[in-house]
Amino acid sequence: MRWGTHTEYPAAIASMGSALARQGLVRPRRGRWIAGVCAGLGQRFGLPRLAVRLLFVASVILPGPQFLAYLVLWLLMPSEDGSARTAP
Repeated sequence: MRWGTHTEYPAAIASMGSALARQGLVRPRRGRWIAGVCAGLGQRFGLPRLAVRLLFVASVILPGPQFLAYLVLWLLMPSEDGSARTAP
């Protein structure tokens, strides 16, 4: 696979999304606030959704790439109904 063209990006994202889904990391359809990333992380690791959300909000005041990580997980984590987000 040559990474220089844009046609391979959606396939690579879908492949990563299916790998995450096999490990149980999906964005649930119910209980989402924005994209379902925190709800999916809480569901996967057995933590309350509210606790994961509060930890994320608290972490935003610290320096680091938290918001970028959220956006990447939103892109990579498939929805619970099986549909994966793909870039155009």
